[in-house]
Amino acid sequence: MIEPWTPWWKNPSAKSISLSHDGSQLIRQISTDDTTLSDPMTASESIINEIPEGPEYPLPSLKQLTRAEPSPLLTVHLVDILYSYCFTLRLYNGDWQSDPLGASTVALSMSKVMGDGAKPETVSEALTTCIEETCSPAYRHTGGFRFAIGLVDDIVTILSLGGNAVVCALCDFHRLIQAGESILKEDKVGETEKARSFKKLHAAGRKLFFMTCWAHEQPTEAWPSLARIVEVQKAAFEELDSGSGLRKAGRKNNPQSKVLIEEV
Repeated sequence: MIEPWTPWWKNPSAKSISLSHDGSQLIRQISTDDTTLSDPMTASESIINEIPEGPEYPLPSLKQLTRAEPSPLLTVHLVDILYSYCFTLRLYNGDWQSDPLGASTVALSMSKVMGDGAKPETVSEALTTCIEETCSPAYRHTGGFRFAIGLVDDIVTILSLGGNAVVCALCDFHRLIQAGESILKEDKVGETEKARSFKKLHAAGRKLFFMTCWAHEQPTEAWPSLARIVEVQKAAFEELDSGSGLRKAGRKNNPQSKVLIEEV
């Protein structure tokens, strides 16, 4: 029997996550085996309900990564990414290490920002796309709309924990993608398919690293503000769902009307 998994962001200790000023973890595991440190699979081996480790090394500043000003839409992209992260961890009961390639594939299929290069412009747009994917035939077995709303709650919880929790989540997600890359290198699939998948995973890893550095530089007040926006959107989705019966009935009289999100 599989024991219910308690997400790390529900752990009381998540309220007191501490990172150094440069974004790196304050406590590091010391190993004499250099290969162990460089292996993303080994680096991510921890108790699945414990707080994921933060960055192993100091995070570079955004100015070191790009000359351009960061897009104001990165907050929207973050919502998409956190949804995918929470979805993947819950789908794998917290144990993504059991199938890193499968988990990373699921993650990219859920995150249109990382998987398809999408650029949603509002939190509503980002969440709508994620929820529609959750309610699609591919994933409706996970719980459909109610499961999706629970994931939005997860996002609110992580954001409410503050910047250090966001950095740890993104860092954990980065390790997941890196582990998937490592497995893919050894996978005996067609070279064309392998190259395409590897390219997507590598791009996702770069995106996650950039997002981690960006999140580290955000002011403390940014997180509760974004959490409130996500919470408002959650309430709007629930209101739409509560009126779905009326909307479906209305469609019989008005064939052109559409339901924003519907399980299929």
